[in-house]
Amino acid sequence: MPETPSPVRVHVLLYDTGGDQEGIHSIELAGRTVVLLFEDPDDAERYAGLLEAQDFPVPTVEVLDRQEIEIFCSEAGYEARFVPAGFLPRSDEERLLIAPPERNMDVSQWQEQLAADAASTAAEALPSGGDPELEAFRRRLEGLL
Repeated sequence: MPETPSPVRVHVLLYDTGGDQEGIHSIELAGRTVVLLFEDPDDAERYAGLLEAQDFPVPTVEVLDRQEIEIFCSEAGYEARFVPAGFLPRSDEERLLIAPPERNMDVSQWQEQLAADAASTAAEALPSGGDPELEAFRRRLEGLL
């Protein structure tokens, strides 16, 4: 009997982890909202440190199943972008995958906006029912909306 492959884990940047208004870090690229999925935890930590240096709210690095976060991003209308270990950018756009833009959007009201957006899209993006473990993961992801 063939073994079931273990899930591929990625590292994402979350805000207010475990709180009522948990959010996921994203960047805007050519009009698309992109969530970065880091293969290497050190790359994710470095990116978080660069955000902190820009006086951006400090995210925590969380490990999630790549397939599940890609499904979440797709259903939420986001693009999931995998950043492999040792990634070397070849364009200005790709540079944003390893270092945040010099200017960031004003995030002083991000939690309030997040709550308003989540209220209007959570039911659609994350349907209920099924496996209890998947349900717990979905409830956690609802906070990311």
